[in-house]
Amino acid sequence: MHIKECIVSAPGKAILHGEHAVVHGKMALAVSLNLRTYLQLQATFTSKVCINLPNINAFLSWDVTVLNQLVPDSEGEICYLALDIELVRRLRDFVGIPNGALDTRSMAILAFLYIYISIFAGSGELPSLTVSVWSELPTGAGLGSSSAYSVCLAAALLSASGTIPSPLSDQENTARWGVAEMELINRFAFQGERIIHGNPSGVDNAVGTWGGILRYHSGKITPLSRVPMLRILLTNTKVPRSTKVLVAGVKDKMNKFPSIINPVLDSVDAISCTCEQTLSEMTSDSPTPEHYDILEELIDINQHHLNVMGVGHPALDNLCRVTLARGLHSKLTGAGGGGCAITLLRPETEHSVVQNTVQDLRECGYDCWETRIGAAGVQDTTVLVPLGVDDLSLH
Repeated sequence: MHIKECIVSAPGKAILHGEHAVVHGKMALAVSLNLRTYLQLQATFTSKVCINLPNINAFLSWDVTVLNQLVPDSEGEICYLALDIELVRRLRDFVGIPNGALDTRSMAILAFLYIYISIFAGSGELPSLTVSVWSELPTGAGLGSSSAYSVCLAAALLSASGTIPSPLSDQENTARWGVAEMELINRFAFQGERIIHGNPSGVDNAVGTWGGILRYHSGKITPLSRVPMLRILLTNTKVPRSTKVLVAGVKDKMNKFPSIINPVLDSVDAISCTCEQTLSEMTSDSPTPEHYDILEELIDINQHHLNVMGVGHPALDNLCRVTLARGLHSKLTGAGGGGCAITLLRPETEHSVVQNTVQDLRECGYDCWETRIGAAGVQDTTVLVPLGVDDLSLH
């Protein structure tokens, strides 16, 4: 089998508005981050399959002949519509991952082997190859690192197998696939997310695949047709939190104070709708200072609502105070209770203000990056980074 070598990348994700309210049937806006995960796939002649994950210090290889024994009996059509539970069980036993183990390293390995075998199962023979993945995204921070990884795996392995063609390069020397190919990538990436997270919504892998800004409402995911690229600061307070506990806490408040919390959720829904309308106006016309005024007000209102829901944290309150002292507006993104926050930067925000704010936040013990939201989705970046890269730490 002739394997196509490639390098692909996919963005991380953040929630712009709608955290927690989305669990209760309200709208949320998920956005791509211009912090990306990269995957290099190379053909080898070693009769081995190798995966290198320097970000989590995992370097493994397996004999192709041994992996062939794990291929399901039903060969033929590639299955992406349902997770093959029996194959997952076989792979867990093969790698030595106990049931219930959810650590990042184990789940990354399991997702890779599952997607690799699923895609190549019908070819009659599993190919020898080496996959190397490196990322600008921190793991476990709610920024879509696992979904970007799953999207990269799906895109690279589908391309290497010839299932999807190599896309044509555009003027920026990067290339995206067509709608049918992107949908296939998204479906396989969703299976990787199911292995890693159990019962994901599908939003994260959709953002990693399509990029830009997505509307999520009652299980329906709709990409916004045109979106502005907005500058932000992304800050990780490094305060650990449990999404499950935080979601349960909001539900408890709803049950205890329905006449108070339900209107708050309705207001968050209205914030998401107003933000979507404002972003649409910014792409139709030139963005104005008034547009940024609205975005800043929405950020402040939503952050107060999230505190009312009980998902704030002193570290997030401190972050909002630090950025507001520099004239910038921030809100948590994701589950809350610590974790990450986004800070909107206006076009006219001076570089010195950004630098000083980043320094202030780092002095608080937080990690902070300047990046953009609304970045492109999965891309073939082979033309940008030549195959045969020796030092993955450079990326």
